[in-house]
Amino acid sequence: MEEIVALCKRRGFVYPTSAIYGGLANAYDYGPLGVELLRNIRRLWWQYFVSQRRDMVGIDSQIILHPKTWQASGHLNSFYDPLVEDKVTHKRYRADHLIEAWVEKTGSDIIVEDLDIEAMGKLIRERNIKSPDDNQLTLPRKFNSLVKTYLGVVEGGKKEVFLRGETAQGIFTNFKNVLSSTRLKIPFGIGQIGKSFRNEITQGQFIFRTFEFEQAEIEYFFDPEKNDWKKLYKHWQEMMVNFVNKVLGVDKKNLRWRRHTDRERSHYSKETYDLDYKFPFGWKELWGIAYRTDYDLKQHMKFSGKNLEYTDPKTGRRFIPHVIEPAVSTTRLFLMVLVDAFIREKNRIFLKLSPQLAPYQLAVFPLLANKSQLVNKANEVFLSLKNKFSVYWDDRGNIGKRYRYQDEVGTPFCLTIDHQSLKDDTVTIRDRDTMVQKRLKISQLNYYFSNIFL
Repeated sequence: MEEIVALCKRRGFVYPTSAIYGGLANAYDYGPLGVELLRNIRRLWWQYFVSQRRDMVGIDSQIILHPKTWQASGHLNSFYDPLVEDKVTHKRYRADHLIEAWVEKTGSDIIVEDLDIEAMGKLIRERNIKSPDDNQLTLPRKFNSLVKTYLGVVEGGKKEVFLRGETAQGIFTNFKNVLSSTRLKIPFGIGQIGKSFRNEITQGQFIFRTFEFEQAEIEYFFDPEKNDWKKLYKHWQEMMVNFVNKVLGVDKKNLRWRRHTDRERSHYSKETYDLDYKFPFGWKELWGIAYRTDYDLKQHMKFSGKNLEYTDPKTGRRFIPHVIEPAVSTTRLFLMVLVDAFIREKNRIFLKLSPQLAPYQLAVFPLLANKSQLVNKANEVFLSLKNKFSVYWDDRGNIGKRYRYQDEVGTPFCLTIDHQSLKDDTVTIRDRDTMVQKRLKISQLNYYFSNIFL
């Protein structure tokens, strides 16, 4: 993990936020290569789950919603983590995470997901579970994860609001708007990608758990009398695995399904599974899928007084649709992709990213930067490719250093324009994964790479 974090900073994928001021815990900025990789993940997710389906549309709701939204959803009362504090250093931790570490260390058969906050406190006290600094802990207490802020400019007149803890609620509050402004019929889904915010207690594990993160969520609405929720649920599970494995190119052996226990499962869910990925710090949740029944629309009807029922156009029957929700953090997908693609060989490190994900698909080099004929020819090649592919120009240092850089950022192919290029209009193409080189006519490059990338 340390190597991946170092690579991210060295090559411009991820930087610590506000580093010149000492940084900010659990906060990161995405650099020039990071934004390209994230953009590709978003694009592929949207294409796979929204654009290519006839039963899906997208929206983009606000980060700050009406505060009643969070009353209706239950987040004000149920959206909390079990907080403990080191009695000496006063550092705060999630009790369940400390217990998980203790279980792993001792080999205990205790299932942490089955513990409520009282049971956690009893276990910490009876087994003398301590902080990472080996100090006594306070008993756990509830810590609400919603981030509170205020709207208004006059003291005393400011309105208390919350940064959204999930993007899902903006979909539910817009359900009727989408229904009346489109020609969709149930079953159909609404997708959204956007920022969410949570007061995270646990720090560390790089970008896996941060205060600010990006979610890609789907709410799929259906008629429980006509559609078997178990079949729909299985369909979306298959879609999730296929996206990770076949679209993002992640090794299937690093994926597993884990069912939530009855105690662990959220208050709104009848069934929840996590698709876990084997990160360097262990199996962790990558993607969740929940059968939320009609809980959310019912709650928003109750708190808003608005009718959110659906009317069957054939029978006239009115009902509240049920919902299946696949929800993932794009930033966790980002970390997973880097971890899975990271390869260390004897003499080099490279990222084996799929061509659809790589920040740059091609890199163009003039063999010598001080030879105008080579530079001009290389520039012709660059210009002929840049409108169709993501192309990087590099004329710094020797060719070996350029290859090393492109390997580390995951560029699939490097094109070198050398003295032979001036004679026969060919270039050397180097494959990132095999390092095998071959020559190809410049006039054939667009067709050749179109068959690979598009």
